Amino acid sequence: MSDMVEVVIDSIRVSLMSQQRIVILRERDAERYLPIWIGVYEAESITIALQEVEVARPLTHDLLKNIFTQLGARILRVEVVALRDDTFYGNIVAEVNGRTLNVDSRPSDALAIAVRAHVPILVARSVMDSAGIIPEEDLQDESEEIDSVPADDVELEDGEERLSVFQDFLNNLDIDSDDDEEDNEEDDED
Repeated sequence: MSDMVEVVIDSIRVSLMSQQRIVILRERDAERYLPIWIGVYEAESITIALQEVEVARPLTHDLLKNIFTQLGARILRVEVVALRDDTFYGNIVAEVNGRTLNVDSRPSDALAIAVRAHVPILVARSVMDSAGIIPEEDLQDESEEIDSVPADDVELEDGEERLSVFQDFLNNLDIDSDDDEEDNEEDDED
């Protein structure tokens, strides 16, 4: 397990552009983060468990945890074991009758089970090294990139193109109201 890094769920965020959810895992003893895109339902399931909201009937991840328990299996930990072709791979590690089982899982499902079973969340060091983010370094890298661009090389077309979206929006607004129509009719009569 020395090739694994322990993390905690730092937060669940909503992308403003697509309304998709992102779970942010934070390395336990460092300020390094791992963002993973997850589904809306998985995000809700994780949030419900983190906030310890009581539900009338078991949700899917409650059901899975109950199945492990009824079968005499003890969930030991969950893992994010790989990142291939922009897809994260998870693993639920359980013990039953002295035997260790590795159950292939999406990381979002594994996380939803981890918060219910109160077990550690581990990430492969290779995954954390390749996809982890250290905020201060990332901000510094961005500022260096911005500072290194000469002002003469900045083209207005990019800004104009971005603003054209707003211009199209404004042009398509129907801001005429009944009062405006009455004013126009009065102007026509004069």
